[in-house]
Amino acid sequence: MTAEVAEPVPAQTQEELFEAVIAAEQRIEPRDWMPDAYRATLIRQIAQHAHSEIIGMQPEGNWLTRAPSLRRKAILLAKAQDEAGHGLYLYAAAETLGVDRAELTEKLISGRQKYSSIFNYPTLTYADVGVIGWLVDGAAICNQVPLCRCSYGPYARAMVRICKEESFHQRQGYELLMTLMRGTEAQRRMVQDAVDRWWWPSLMMFGPSDGDSPNTARSMAWRIKRHTNDELRRRFVDMTVPQAEHLGVTLPDPELRWNEERGGWDFGEPDWSELTRVIHGQGPCNTQRIERRRAAHEDGAWVREAATAYAGKRRAEAGTRTADEAQNTPEQENGK
Repeated sequence: MTAEVAEPVPAQTQEELFEAVIAAEQRIEPRDWMPDAYRATLIRQIAQHAHSEIIGMQPEGNWLTRAPSLRRKAILLAKAQDEAGHGLYLYAAAETLGVDRAELTEKLISGRQKYSSIFNYPTLTYADVGVIGWLVDGAAICNQVPLCRCSYGPYARAMVRICKEESFHQRQGYELLMTLMRGTEAQRRMVQDAVDRWWWPSLMMFGPSDGDSPNTARSMAWRIKRHTNDELRRRFVDMTVPQAEHLGVTLPDPELRWNEERGGWDFGEPDWSELTRVIHGQGPCNTQRIERRRAAHEDGAWVREAATAYAGKRRAEAGTRTADEAQNTPEQENGK
């Protein structure tokens, strides 16, 4: 009897099924059919996100040995460890799309893939550590919480834990700033200076304005993104202004004012030319960040080689045990 062979699903039907899943607010999983452009968009976004988590350890890592107490050192070290974990979750999510993390790392250190522009700014004082936690991680939360509802399952699931930890980082940064603001006048000036330097780069984290963002419309149609760049930016400002007032700092925007009709805060336009320069490698720390990442990758080569050799040895040992067990048939066991 000849087995029936299922006919391949026509490409048009596959695309219709894909669109139906998206429209029903369900998840696309790695083995599901997906358009090439959908896959490419996800790889680009997840890879950039993963790279940002790994590069993002550098600015605060600059203060690991100089934090003012053992408690503050432990907090900062734990945060850096969290960020490394976030990068691993995201690289694993990207690998479900058929790419290799070694390939993604090579693209990062060769300049063929980007990471968040915010990490190309220097951490000049210890107050920068707190401001990164408050503003940078706060902006990340606004950006990333909607990704928990991303249409691609592995990415959405990775974001659940990441967002919980980022929320903790944001509160920790704010607590550090509150402590400094209760300190000396010099410490309060240090906090204000850090806020002045990080405010506008934090607003730029959301990307260019909607009119200049070529990928937003398609990403929203596919439910990868849930809000436009400008929507997220406004949400961040509305969330942050009351926190700044409670903290006792002034946000460096003379156009910042309450809009009664909208029920939110109006704010000035970021310097988009600066964002363009930073994205194209001309920020204060672009070269330094990539050089350090490249050096770390090269210095860790022996660890990866040792881990690969060890894994190969364990597989070989497992194969030998399996072969030995196969030779010991039940009849042989009974004859012993």
